[in-house]
Amino acid sequence: MEKDLGKEIMEMREYYRKGNTKHVTWRRAQLKGLLSFLAEKEVEIFRVLNLDLGKNYVEAFRDEVGLLKKSLNLALKDLRTWMASKEAKLPSIALLSYAELVPEPLGLILVISSWNFPMGLSLEPLIGAIAAGNAVVIKPSELAPASSSLLANALPNYLDTQAIKVIEGGPAVGQQLLHHKWDKIFFTGSTKVGRIIMSEAAKNLTPVTLELGGKCPAILDSLSWSWDKEVAINRIIGAKYGSCAGQACISIDYLLVEKPFSSTVMELMKALIKKMYGDNPRESHSISRIINKHHFLRLKDLLTDQKVKDCIVYGGSMDEDSLFIEPTILVDPPLESAMMTEEIFGPLLPIITVRNFDVLLKHVWRERSLFLVLKIQGFFLGSWIRLKTVLILSIQGLNH
Repeated sequence: MEKDLGKEIMEMREYYRKGNTKHVTWRRAQLKGLLSFLAEKEVEIFRVLNLDLGKNYVEAFRDEVGLLKKSLNLALKDLRTWMASKEAKLPSIALLSYAELVPEPLGLILVISSWNFPMGLSLEPLIGAIAAGNAVVIKPSELAPASSSLLANALPNYLDTQAIKVIEGGPAVGQQLLHHKWDKIFFTGSTKVGRIIMSEAAKNLTPVTLELGGKCPAILDSLSWSWDKEVAINRIIGAKYGSCAGQACISIDYLLVEKPFSSTVMELMKALIKKMYGDNPRESHSISRIINKHHFLRLKDLLTDQKVKDCIVYGGSMDEDSLFIEPTILVDPPLESAMMTEEIFGPLLPIITVRNFDVLLKHVWRERSLFLVLKIQGFFLGSWIRLKTVLILSIQGLNH
């Protein structure tokens, strides 16, 4: 396997060096090929996403197929603009000189994608890499086998297989791929694997893009209008449960609310979850299932910790056979529990209550290094100063 991989990668690099991927006609042809793949295999894509994750077709189109089509149409529309050189400003000492910035492809790109959006996180980076004129190897997640198989078997029929390949396999294959020299690595997944990838990339000073997880809170300020409350909480429910059952790096991990407002939030959230997903969410087929038994048991352990279990105010039912966990709300689980120290990555939503907004800001400041996304709902008592403060803290968190 190692010998075959090495040979394939060497042949791809040589194909790239000959300039085959740089011309606009090649780039445009590959992007159109991807559009054809999405159009002709749409039903099959919906089928494999349902097999791997239990995604319904609306969620599959909204979060994966539809977004990919928009990205492809944008790339095709703006491709020549992206490829065009731009005049570069020079200091006055270079008065008689001229300079320009010329976009150039990096070379051979490795994309290691995740299982929660197996189509989107495989093909979205591919679109950018193709538009920039690169050769690409995609390593789909083995935890979404139906999606991985479709990419490996169908995609080559639409693309230039001398420059774009899909290589299936588990961690061993991923490790073998990392032993080779790449000009860019794009990875979506856990922090643990991200560290391994960064370590391997450093050996060749390979630039990397790591899309990792984090504990992403939502802050809900006190709202006086009932319409505002309902809109805000519907958005929170959708952001938590509506995208791969909370198995997303930008899903809301927990909700911060001022204590006087918490009972209102909790009761409205219960009513709106029931309105959105019915009395039996599993039978609604509107929520994805947990990816596999390992992750199901991880979430079960988080929830069955006795101190955490006592905090459940809604939901909590689990079906191991179907890998389904009901949308669950908890109020004030212990901050030292695994629920609050680890990324949840599932349909469990802790509500953390604080005495007032100042205490809330202190919590945001203390936890800022864990943020991937900070979601803010409400008008913050009409004060833009508070809004700006929270935004500044979240930006600092992203930079840490």
